[in-house]
Amino acid sequence: MNVSGLSLRDLEYVVAVAEEGHFGRAAERCAVSQPTLSVQVRKLEEFLGIALFERANRRVLLTPGGQAVVRQARAVLAEARALLLVAREGGSGENLRGRLVLAAIQTLGPYLFPKVLRDLREAFPDLALALSEGRTAEILDALREGRVDAALVSLPVPEAGLAVVPLFDEPFLLACPAEHALATGPAPRAGDLAGTDLLLLDEGNCLRDQAAAACGAGPASGRHATSLETLRSMVAAGAGYTLLPALAAPPGPDPTGLTICRGFGPEGPRRTIALAWRASDPRGEGLAELAAFFRRHAPHATLPLRQPVAAGPRGDRGAISV
Repeated sequence: MNVSGLSLRDLEYVVAVAEEGHFGRAAERCAVSQPTLSVQVRKLEEFLGIALFERANRRVLLTPGGQAVVRQARAVLAEARALLLVAREGGSGENLRGRLVLAAIQTLGPYLFPKVLRDLREAFPDLALALSEGRTAEILDALREGRVDAALVSLPVPEAGLAVVPLFDEPFLLACPAEHALATGPAPRAGDLAGTDLLLLDEGNCLRDQAAAACGAGPASGRHATSLETLRSMVAAGAGYTLLPALAAPPGPDPTGLTICRGFGPEGPRRTIALAWRASDPRGEGLAELAAFFRRHAPHATLPLRQPVAAGPRGDRGAISV
C-alpha cells in the first residue's frame, strides 16, 4: 500500500480529537483552526476508507475502527519522536535531556516525588520533567503508546516490550485506630488481619490486591476507599484498619492521636518498586541511569531489594522475587 497520503501531523490531529473528545479543543491543542483540523481528519478518513469518529452535536466518539487506528497512530508518533531523539543525540542514549514524561502509580508518586525532586533536577539538569500519576493499567497503556516515557510501578507487571529495573522494596505498615486491640501488644502479623475490619482500596488498584494477598483476604473482603488519604481518614474515624505503604505513612506519631502505625518486622509484607520504559526507546542507557538514581536515593522508609538484581546498560535484568 502507498503510504504517501499519510502525514504525521494528521495522525496528531486524530489522536488529539480522540483524547479531547471535541474537535474545537483538539484544534486548540494542535494550534490550528477547527476547520483546518476537521478537513484533515476527513481527508484521512477518506484515505483509510473508514469513519474514525461518530460525530454528534456535543460529543465525539471513536468508532471500533477508529480505536484501532488511534492505538496504532500513537505507536507511530512515539517511534517518530524516538527517531528525532536518535538524530538529536547523535545516536547515543547515554544522557537524558529534553522533555521526559515520568509517571508513577497513584499510591507512590505523591509520597516519593517530593523526597527526590531536588536531587533529581541537580543530577539531570538538562531534563524537562513532566510528572503524572494513575493506576498501573492506565500507566502501562500510556507507556506502550508513547504518551509516557518512563513509569514507577509496583511489581509484578506485564513486561512484554518493556525494560524493567527493580529499585527498592517498600514495606507495609499496619494503620489502626489508637484504641484498637492491634494498637498495642506483640508485633502484628499480616496473616491475622483478614476480617471485616480490614479496609482496602477500590477494585483495579494494585495496592488493594497486594494488601489483600498479604493478609490472606479474599477479593471481596473488607470495606473500600478510593484513595490512600480516604483510607487514612476511615482509620482515624474508627472504621477499621488497613495496610499503608511506608512512604504514605506519617513520619511520626499522629498529632491528632487518633491512629497508630506499626511495623511488621523484617519479614513483614512489602512491595517492590521498579522503573519501566519501552525496550525500544533509544535513551535506554540514560533511562538505566535514571533507575540507578532512584535506587541510590531510595527514601529512608524503604528497604534494599530482598534479592538484588543486576541491570545491564539498557536495563535488562534477571528474575525478580516479589
